[in-house]
Amino acid sequence: MSDYSNDTATLGASKPATEEVKPNSEESTMAQESPKNSAAEISVTSNGEVDDSHEHGFNRDLKHSLPAGLGLSETQITSHGFDSTKEGVTEAGAFQAGGQRTQAKSGPVILADEIKNPAMEKLELVRKWSLNTYKCTRQIISEKLGRGSRTVDLELEAQIDILRDNKKKYENILRLAQTLSTQLFQMVHTQRQLGDAFADLSLKSLELHEEFGYNADTQKLLAKNGETLLGAINFFIASVNTLVNKTIEDTLMTVKQYESARIEYDAYRTDLEELNLGPRDANTLPKIEQSQLLFQAHKEKYDKMRNDVSIKLKFLEENKVKVLHNQLVLFHNAIAAYFAGNQKQLEQTLKQFHIKLKTPGMEAPSWLEEQ
Repeated sequence: MSDYSNDTATLGASKPATEEVKPNSEESTMAQESPKNSAAEISVTSNGEVDDSHEHGFNRDLKHSLPAGLGLSETQITSHGFDSTKEGVTEAGAFQAGGQRTQAKSGPVILADEIKNPAMEKLELVRKWSLNTYKCTRQIISEKLGRGSRTVDLELEAQIDILRDNKKKYENILRLAQTLSTQLFQMVHTQRQLGDAFADLSLKSLELHEEFGYNADTQKLLAKNGETLLGAINFFIASVNTLVNKTIEDTLMTVKQYESARIEYDAYRTDLEELNLGPRDANTLPKIEQSQLLFQAHKEKYDKMRNDVSIKLKFLEENKVKVLHNQLVLFHNAIAAYFAGNQKQLEQTLKQFHIKLKTPGMEAPSWLEEQ
């Protein structure tokens, strides 16, 4: 029993004395606030070096979480305490070899939500054009097969059909008038040559001097009147050609634009009707709203083109009546005066319509003579 007590006393004597130190109030307050500062917890290895394994792990996780194209070489995340007013600031920096960082002189990096890319804009335009072409092609095929409905303005369609039919008839008149002009030109040329031949024989044949002379004068007069008639016919051809190939053609170009707008309108109308017949839920409602906007835009375009065609057809009809009235009067009076042999009336007709004839063989005056 005494041996056990002595051993216990010996162990108690060999144990170093420890002094319990109670922290004061300031130290306890700092110990409670220390978790708030992320810089207060620093891991130290057995060699006395700072353990940066947590930092490397954080950078690795950050690299995986960043979007494509944005690496750690471009950004550096700086952590601050909870009491700092600069939380979440992304500073520009670059990592060098060996993990050392260099601080960039630029300020905070601001990432824009959307960056305009010309290539992407062109791709979007091509996509919209392809989609619109597909819809219009499908509408045209469905109309030809009798499956799709089309919008028809009966009054306007009738006016367009009449215009196209009249254009074909005017083109036929123009073609025949050009043929007449060519033939008349050849006849006038032949009459002029024949008159010269008669005049030459009149001088060389004394016994037939008067006979050749009469025929020479007649052919020259016919050639002169033919040239006057040819001027009137060519003026008629030029005026009708302007009416057919410029004025009417311009109106028909507007008609083609109107028909294209009508096909687009019907195509988007059909799409909207199909969407309205389907279910209405969270997925289809945005599509229906977008289809409604596109339908409204193409409806406004269709109404505008229809109004433009109506106005052009009205002005074209007024202009056509005025032009053709004058040209038909000119053509009739010139032909009648020519075959009646009324040279004075034929010349008066040309003066009435301000037609100037070109003298055969006479070249255009030079710019010095015009000055």
